[in-house]
Amino acid sequence: MASASGCRHFVGPLLLVNLVMYAVVLGLAGWSIDKYIDNETHPYLGGNTSTIYLLIFSLLAGAVGTCSSLAGFQHLRAWRGDGLASAHSSALISWAITALAFSLACKQIHLGNRGRRLRTLEAFVVILTLTQLIYLILLHYGVVSSRSDPGHGVMMENQKETSSTTASPDA
Repeated sequence: MASASGCRHFVGPLLLVNLVMYAVVLGLAGWSIDKYIDNETHPYLGGNTSTIYLLIFSLLAGAVGTCSSLAGFQHLRAWRGDGLASAHSSALISWAITALAFSLACKQIHLGNRGRRLRTLEAFVVILTLTQLIYLILLHYGVVSSRSDPGHGVMMENQKETSSTTASPDA
């Protein structure tokens, strides 16, 4: 990739995948925690001692990840340096919470005795940890390349002066 705008083509589809997957995680974790709170035994839920923690952190990761994806879409639309900072910071927080849910999913897998819905939730959390990390790397590439290309779509003060002097007609 030669410039930050080169990764722009990868960020859009990755954001869409992340948004859909975070929505699925929200749905699965919300449904599962509702059944768990109501003490309903459901054949697809199952669970062990780490289940409630996995559900809480997955629900939190889903909510923060959805907001991070929406901030990423806003940055993708404008593609400026100020949007890059907010998209990068929210993506970093989202990845950290998703990584915590990932560690609990690993513990859940290790302990066993889990139903089909929990296995699906674990799979989505594992995949989201990877895709959110890829998105974070692409955004970091945008931060690094915006240092060498200072504006990242925003004109600097000396560029504004140069463009205004060349654009004024001397007729």
